[in-house]
Amino acid sequence: GLGIVAIASCYTRPAQSSDQGVPTMVQFIQFASLTTAQGMPKPLLFDSVTNFSEGTAAVRSDDVLGYIDLTGSIVTTVLDPNVEVAGEFSESLALARAGAYHGYIDTTGNWAITVQFRQGKAFSEGFAAVQGEQKYGFVNSQGQWVITPEFELTESFSEGLAVVKQDGLYGYVNHQGEFAIPVQYTDAWSFSESRAVVKVDNQYGYLAPDGSIAIPLTFDGAFNFSEGLARVRQGPKWGFINTAGEWAIPVQYDYASDFSEGKAVVLQNGKWIYIDRTGEVIISGEFDYAADFSEGFAAVQIDGAYGYISADGTVAIQPTFPNAGPFSEGLARVQVNNHWGFIKPNGDLLTQP
Repeated sequence: GLGIVAIASCYTRPAQSSDQGVPTMVQFIQFASLTTAQGMPKPLLFDSVTNFSEGTAAVRSDDVLGYIDLTGSIVTTVLDPNVEVAGEFSESLALARAGAYHGYIDTTGNWAITVQFRQGKAFSEGFAAVQGEQKYGFVNSQGQWVITPEFELTESFSEGLAVVKQDGLYGYVNHQGEFAIPVQYTDAWSFSESRAVVKVDNQYGYLAPDGSIAIPLTFDGAFNFSEGLARVRQGPKWGFINTAGEWAIPVQYDYASDFSEGKAVVLQNGKWIYIDRTGEVIISGEFDYAADFSEGFAAVQIDGAYGYISADGTVAIQPTFPNAGPFSEGLARVQVNNHWGFIKPNGDLLTQP
């Protein structure tokens, strides 16, 4: 996949697939200098980076950890030298780890919420899912417990509800910490487009926000809705349903990803292709791997190297990188030798301002 080697996630839970989103965080890796041709603008390269979020990206060089803006200027330096890992900003706060515990820093690089949590997730809807000494709950942006840590696991809020685990089963709480949907499922995912994946007896289906079954539990695998469609699996094959549970694209693929910008990557007969909402093939090529579209571009691997294609399937940025991430806020992280930099849509690397 397109995972960055220097990424550490906060906490995860067992799920039906490893591609469920987890926060990405920068952590220390060895630094080595990279020379550039004399007279050429020097690319801005780091030991490790995150995607851009809220106008900044976390970067590390040697033992300095901070955040750059879209011009490449350092705008925040993490002041506590004990911080080993820092994530993307979300709602003006970023999860950071010092030693075995986590807290949240603000855009000045200072602790806004001091290190005290065993695990944590990015802020969402004004709350952060965190683990105290044992149990999980939610804090507000001041670091106050607003939903008592009484759960075995918690996920971030989405569409007003958050997944929680209690007594081995999953349910949903609202912003007041009240159960909106009682614990009863063997697995549950966050709401997306007014549907949430749940599991009972190894079968997956979807809930409506009121807790009623919106789509019966008849699938061997199911994933979040995106752009009105959700990928589901029956046996070894994948297809797509709409929010009413009707087949939009019948099961036929060896793998499928979510729809993004009107396209979905699928694997069929050993080939990565892009389909539209009707299932028609709109982009095909000799791809070793293909990723979702983001801001008009998709990272693809050709002959072992990553580059980018545009929405019409033409190669926009030649495949020359060992690894590459999605475009976010106009820039995409790419690996350059043993370092990471950011590339622009025209193929130029971000240079020192």
